[in-house]
Amino acid sequence: MSQHAAPRHLARRLLILVAGLWLAGAAQAAEPTEAQRTAFKQAYATAQQGGDGWKSAASGLQGYPLYPYLEAASLTHDIRQVQRPQVEDYLKHYPALIPASDLRRDFLTELARRQDWDNFLAMYQPGLGDALTCNALQAQMSKGASLDFDRDLAALWSKPKLPSACDPVLGAAHDQGLLTEPRLWDRIERAADAVQPGTINNLAGWLPADQSESARRIASALTDPGAAAVAANQWPDSPRNRQAAMLALERLARRQSVTADIAWQKLEGRFAFTPEQRNRVMYALALFHATDYDASAISRLVALPVSVQTDTSREWRVRAALALQDWTAALAAIDAMPAAQQQDGEWRWFRARALTQTGRASEAQQVLASLAQEPTFFGFLAADRVNAPYGICQLELKGNPQRERTLLANQGLVRAFELYAVGLPRQARREWTQALDGADMETLKQAVDIAYRRGWYDRAVFTFNTGDALRYYEQRFPLASQDGLVPQAEEAGIEPSWAYAILRAESAWMPDARSGADARGLMQLLPSTAALVAKRNGITWVGGDSLFNPVTNIILGTRYLAQMAGSFNGAPWLASAAYNAGPGKVNQWLEARGTLPPDLFIATIPYKETREYVARVMSFAVIYDWRQHGNAVTLSQRLTPIGQTYTLPDSHSERKLVTCPVVAPPTPAEPASAAPASNLPPPASASSTGTR
Repeated sequence: MSQHAAPRHLARRLLILVAGLWLAGAAQAAEPTEAQRTAFKQAYATAQQGGDGWKSAASGLQGYPLYPYLEAASLTHDIRQVQRPQVEDYLKHYPALIPASDLRRDFLTELARRQDWDNFLAMYQPGLGDALTCNALQAQMSKGASLDFDRDLAALWSKPKLPSACDPVLGAAHDQGLLTEPRLWDRIERAADAVQPGTINNLAGWLPADQSESARRIASALTDPGAAAVAANQWPDSPRNRQAAMLALERLARRQSVTADIAWQKLEGRFAFTPEQRNRVMYALALFHATDYDASAISRLVALPVSVQTDTSREWRVRAALALQDWTAALAAIDAMPAAQQQDGEWRWFRARALTQTGRASEAQQVLASLAQEPTFFGFLAADRVNAPYGICQLELKGNPQRERTLLANQGLVRAFELYAVGLPRQARREWTQALDGADMETLKQAVDIAYRRGWYDRAVFTFNTGDALRYYEQRFPLASQDGLVPQAEEAGIEPSWAYAILRAESAWMPDARSGADARGLMQLLPSTAALVAKRNGITWVGGDSLFNPVTNIILGTRYLAQMAGSFNGAPWLASAAYNAGPGKVNQWLEARGTLPPDLFIATIPYKETREYVARVMSFAVIYDWRQHGNAVTLSQRLTPIGQTYTLPDSHSERKLVTCPVVAPPTPAEPASAAPASNLPPPASASSTGTR
């Protein structure tokens, strides 16, 4: 760079910096108006229909932060007719925006459909997903390129399931002789581990006839283990058939442990199972006999080799003992756990219960005194048992005006807030994530504070999920009066703090939450259930999409909660279980173990998701009660014994004070709200999510 160029370059950088600061200040000062938001909504609805009609509706919105979303919506609708220059013009104007990335991906998918490989290769960028990766390989092959397994396929091949766009590429790889038998079996093994029988059946056709049959048997073991276990009596003993038989027995044990036992007795001597395969079958039989509360469950679990045992099998040894109220066996099972697992609040609580029942009350008191300081389901139970206040240590989220100004100069974050304001929360979350990628905790705190003040509550739930951040209770457990939850709960005849807790556990305050089963909105109602609730309560029903309206969702959700409570003597803890797993399942469990105290009944719920859900909801109800009133009805009062009628709290109810212990214990991380992982899924014939 010349001596004359350097000052000009510096001057240009300073000009850019000054202009950037001016624009940041202008952007911060120019808070969008409600008129602009209304105009955008109308223009966006028009743009989603395609064509150029949105442009007249968007007159005057050129400076509005979400203006680029309009053209992208129109182009996406018209993607079948759009040509490359139109897309490239948009990408040129908005290169770093999320709608631009989406438009590129959608247009590449369309070009692949057209098999317009020249334009596809001109616009393709790596890292856009498996389907487009395979489209790119197909485009290269159309130009005469050959596939190289290590370069082109190895990463794809390691995945147990691929999109249909990869089928032509895999077919070409087979024709080139790249899919050798070892490689096919390697992927079949991965697919078996991931329970992807469709992948296995697709690959089986490329194996020799004898091996193809073995592969299909592995697939059948995954899809219909009962039939496979019966058919295995006719299979020859070979390594692959042993694997299929072992998988069938494992899968069958999950569904029907007694039937799996009978099948194992027949197949154990027929196949020369390896020690590892035998251990896998014995583990599955022991574990799922325990979930069925078979009388032999404890002895089966104890008999498992130590090397085969897992945290799950050890905890089910405790649960099986609790179901029998065999306190000596329960204490022995807890003692057999690794030290780290024993420190879980659930096992400390049941250790104290077992110690008390076996005459060691002073030891139990020591365990309870420590546990009572923790703001969890079992911590609250312990506090009730030792008559201690609930240990909740709240942190106040303090704003930083300078940091807030900096954040509001971040145009990605501005778009995020504006998208939420106009009712596009999914797009808002994407802008939030991109804008705050790599941000430190102090910046995230400030962003959450801004979001909270604007009514965007789920940001706190998902951001404050570990460590001391869990103590921002005001933000993590908002009291959103504008959605009418309190009056609607009271009108339905249920406790508002419980309704708040259900909402918080179901959706984490995401108004557009939608489950794989199509449960929708804040309280996660199925449209079919909501329609019945509306009819039963004389409420106008205008369709499933109305459940994304918080007001409508809460009206129907509180009525459905009241319906569930009415089916179980008003008990909120049983109604919570029914809300998650369905009333039919809860009635089955009550028929089997309806004489147990509430804490033991909850501990012996077969579904991990439902066990954790009930504990989470009931602890959230305590926290929300405290948030509303400054103290809380005791958790023990909420856990009415089975068969006893629950009475709504009133002025005579015992209320617990809340204090922060001198040394605040670490707050356990909150389980994910949206889809709790289950290491013990229900039988395939049953639903783990119930009838909502």
